[in-house]
Amino acid sequence: MSTPPADGRSGQPASGPLTIRALTDADARAVFTSLADPGLVGRPLLGRPYATLREGGEYRPEWTFVAERAGAVVARAAFFGAPDDAAPVVLDWFDLAPGEHAAGAELLRAAPFRVEFELVLPPGWQDQPRVRAAAEARIAAAADAGYVPLVERYRYEWAPERGLPRRHPGRLAFRSARDDEEVLDVLRRVMTGTLDAHALRAIEEGGVEQAAREDLAHLQWMTSPRAWWQVAHTPDGELAGLHVPGRIPSGHAAAFIGVVPEQRGHGYAYDLLAECTHLLAAEGAERIAASTDTGNAPMAAAFARAGYPVVQHRYCMTPPG
Repeated sequence: MSTPPADGRSGQPASGPLTIRALTDADARAVFTSLADPGLVGRPLLGRPYATLREGGEYRPEWTFVAERAGAVVARAAFFGAPDDAAPVVLDWFDLAPGEHAAGAELLRAAPFRVEFELVLPPGWQDQPRVRAAAEARIAAAADAGYVPLVERYRYEWAPERGLPRRHPGRLAFRSARDDEEVLDVLRRVMTGTLDAHALRAIEEGGVEQAAREDLAHLQWMTSPRAWWQVAHTPDGELAGLHVPGRIPSGHAAAFIGVVPEQRGHGYAYDLLAECTHLLAAEGAERIAASTDTGNAPMAAAFARAGYPVVQHRYCMTPPG
């Protein structure tokens, strides 16, 4: 028995009318999971199958869409948001059957939400032919629907068996951030010379203020205590940066590590990350997630030094308009 090609442009030519619809609580899981998936890329890599909030999962039927031909699902898209979110924050599950490139693109064009598409990939995905074909099929269909590549990111994960990163007492002093205005002030300063593609896009659209406020809104979205947010100063009292340990729907995260421009080059990103890791470990974290753009070499070096291996690759695309 031969294995069908992973590329959505391959396979038998599609025929017959296409129906696009949102799912319901009554049929969501059965219909969504009816499309075979070898699990090479995307959400299956996280080990969390599709399930609705009512079933104890992460997805809402009204934010889940399928394209059907002759009663069979040929493309699907699931948008994600935290349980209290009024609208989805990311498209994190999108795939299509072989030969159904056009159906995948049409599905994304018809979906009512315009949020970033984040494709989960294994490390070294470009060197694995079947994985690369599966990824490129999704990326190509999203591009035809108007999505534009923004950045590729590494996702890291710390676990207790790797040991806590070594602190260096005396290098930085940490205290909880006083209020949003103090955090915003640090975020504004961190934006100068930033290597982060999302921040650079926000700066291009609306300046440093927009970028800082977008970051603050993301930090406020987390369910973790605000007392965890810490600013850091050098021994002579100069501001060095900010670290934010967080709790996101999937668990604990080193949500933000930022060094102000005048203090860069001293290795303070590592010190901020080490402190962040110690705080989360003390709160019982068994896994700590983190991420940075693939082009951010200084931050990648800090993660490697602190015992955070790369566990995934993320390909991010901005929505139409």
